[in-house]
Amino acid sequence: MSFESLPPLGLHHTGPDAAESTTLPARAGAPRRPTVSVNVGGVMVGSAHPIVVQSMTNTDTANAEATAIQVAQLARAGSEIVRVTVNTREAAAALPEIVERLRDIGVEVPIVGDFHYNGHILLREFPGAARLLAKYRINPGNVGAGQHHDANFATMIEVAREYDKPVRIGVNWGSLDQQVLARLMDENARAGSPKSGTDVMIDAMVVSALESARYAEALGLAHDKILISVKVSSAPELWQVYRQLAALCDYPLHLGLTEAGMGMKGIVASSVALAPLLTEGIGDTIRVSLTPEPGAPRKLEVEVAQQILQSLGLRQFLPQVTSCPGCGRTTSTFFQELAQKIQDYIREAMPGWKGRYPGVEDMQVAVMGCIVNGPGESKHANIGISLPGTGEDPRAPVYQDGRLLTTLRGPRIAEDFQALLEKYVEERYGQTIRG
Repeated sequence: MSFESLPPLGLHHTGPDAAESTTLPARAGAPRRPTVSVNVGGVMVGSAHPIVVQSMTNTDTANAEATAIQVAQLARAGSEIVRVTVNTREAAAALPEIVERLRDIGVEVPIVGDFHYNGHILLREFPGAARLLAKYRINPGNVGAGQHHDANFATMIEVAREYDKPVRIGVNWGSLDQQVLARLMDENARAGSPKSGTDVMIDAMVVSALESARYAEALGLAHDKILISVKVSSAPELWQVYRQLAALCDYPLHLGLTEAGMGMKGIVASSVALAPLLTEGIGDTIRVSLTPEPGAPRKLEVEVAQQILQSLGLRQFLPQVTSCPGCGRTTSTFFQELAQKIQDYIREAMPGWKGRYPGVEDMQVAVMGCIVNGPGESKHANIGISLPGTGEDPRAPVYQDGRLLTTLRGPRIAEDFQALLEKYVEERYGQTIRG
């Protein structure tokens, strides 16, 4: 069995029938694209389930302590799947200790192994790692060249079958299978109306992913053990390649802009790239690949991914704080400081709130800076405060569920509002448990 024994994949191929797949509505737009459901270490990925947030460590996996600490930080920030690099024997050998350390502190997040070049060797040599990983990520562009390509790929699929593990076939723009690309370039050159180089590259990514998936199934891997990603670093090309892929198969798709960048650039680029696809119902799991600033925590990529989904109305992770940008009417920084304080307080409190206050993630809080929009926004929130702007009376009306609750004055407005927020959460969402 080899890739060559399969007929070439034409882009007219429609993939398996997904008509019976269950889908969740995409609140921001189109219904979710129907897909099969894949079990990744207890986390279900597919159109019948909420879009999953995942992330990746940047520690040396061979350092079990450092890697376990970062996995725990990412999981506690809300990453539902965490991927680790498995590039050396030392990294593979460290995986059992990493999992044990995580279990000792009560963290059970699925761990995915990211394999490039030598995955066929490591998965065979370290059965403990192969058994403990929840999923294997395979890049068909670097499993080996020439005659070794099919054999190495087949070895990894055989291990996945042996341990009943799903596989993500992850095609990247920068490491595309050169044999597939050369084949499509030759076909394009002979075509009467040749496509652009970019279009051929995108075709090659789709073909590489789907032919690899077909080969995996031919080797015996179940259809519901396969996920696919096709990552590029440009938003327009990302839209093009995922729309093309989504029309041809019913595998769950992992979305992400590869090499998104650092800070604001990475956040904006990822948001712009993912939002149109998600609103079209394309995408079952996402990662925001941010370059962290030196010394910064890795969890920012998790928080950004959550905020993208929450801003689109696709999932709710924690209460949202609405606050105004400020203007000449708000020369004091007090409302900014209070908005930051409340936002930080909610994020820190949320892990404890989840178990005690079901539904609290849907709560809306408003911290506004003057009378122009302050009362209106506060009334639309579950609980909101309208702080006095420049020259306004030194009082801050607080609205709860659309009605004026009280008016705060004096030097402890921030502390008093936080106390009212805590009371509201207990009274509104604590009743769910007591009832």
